[in-house]
Amino acid sequence: MGERPGSIALSRPQRLAWLRLLRTENVGPVTFRQLLNRFGSAEAALDALPELVRNTGRGVRITTQMQAEDELAAIEAVGARLVASGEADYPGHLRFIPAAPPLVTIAGGESLDWQRTVGIVGARNASSAGQKMTRTLALDLGERGYTIVSGLARGIDAAAHRASLTTGTVAVLAGGLDRIYPDENIPLAQEILDHGGALLTEMPMGWEPRARDFPRRNRLVSGLSLGIVVVEAAKRSGSLITARLALEQNRDVFAVPGSPLDPRAEGGNALIQQGAKLVTCAADIIETLASADPARTTLFDPDWEPDLDALGDSLDLPPPSSDDRSRLIEALSTTPVAVDDIISQTGLAVSAIQMLLLELDLAGRIEWSSGQLVALRYE
Repeated sequence: MGERPGSIALSRPQRLAWLRLLRTENVGPVTFRQLLNRFGSAEAALDALPELVRNTGRGVRITTQMQAEDELAAIEAVGARLVASGEADYPGHLRFIPAAPPLVTIAGGESLDWQRTVGIVGARNASSAGQKMTRTLALDLGERGYTIVSGLARGIDAAAHRASLTTGTVAVLAGGLDRIYPDENIPLAQEILDHGGALLTEMPMGWEPRARDFPRRNRLVSGLSLGIVVVEAAKRSGSLITARLALEQNRDVFAVPGSPLDPRAEGGNALIQQGAKLVTCAADIIETLASADPARTTLFDPDWEPDLDALGDSLDLPPPSSDDRSRLIEALSTTPVAVDDIISQTGLAVSAIQMLLLELDLAGRIEWSSGQLVALRYE
């Protein structure tokens, strides 16, 4: 992928520490970043977790060194690699999305162009015309030097991958690298690797994809891409979720129009009514991407490296009191609210709020939504 300025290179012990921290119960991308910035390293965060968890009154399973070593060995055994955000091999566009995965597992793709990327998504029960349009777009975009990104699903996804096998394609998985879904696309996944393409996932080896994992997968499809093309999508579909996520990530959204009589065209036609770029050929996509602001993928600060000098004595601040916890929990509800509003309402110090939210997050009592809003989790 090419060396980037400021790239980091984790040692094996550091990579294992990142993996242990990320695989620990209730630690997602947002919490991982907060812990890393708070404590300076994954190793220090792991050392601090028992005390943080103790304050919540709930137990949290911390991934062991052996579990992390087993997962890393399983990844390497299939010829894949575990890549950390900030490393040269980490897909550049992905770093600039909210809740970017700290670690991704990648098989293949060493020679792909990960900068000129277009995502193509659509209906699993695609029509012949929809699949033909997909093949035309993917082939033409590939011949113009674009790498095609999709989710390895039936229908449109599979058509996009097959048409771009020789020009470059990335399949994003909802499960572990060894749990390809659906089974019928296992041969296609192997073809992608055989032709120099890539398989990518943020999920552990052995992870069977669940329904909730597909929207997570979709945010990576859009996050890896400069723009997303929707070909045939019902009004309520995963493809429209991907389009919405693309808009939140400041990506371009394109849609192929379809017959008003075909339910599979309702979603794409609605996107066009809402301002998505109407697509009839690859040139429509290329023209828009070529004229777009190159800074559109840099709205989110991907700087995961904590400034230890700036942290100063903050790591040694006294822990929040039980009264502080009560005031924070009283200020929270199941309605998402901005952290700044919580600070104003409670009058608590920013450092205390940060630590208390970390404790509640680790206990699984809060959830984060876009825009850095936080709410109590329904129980």
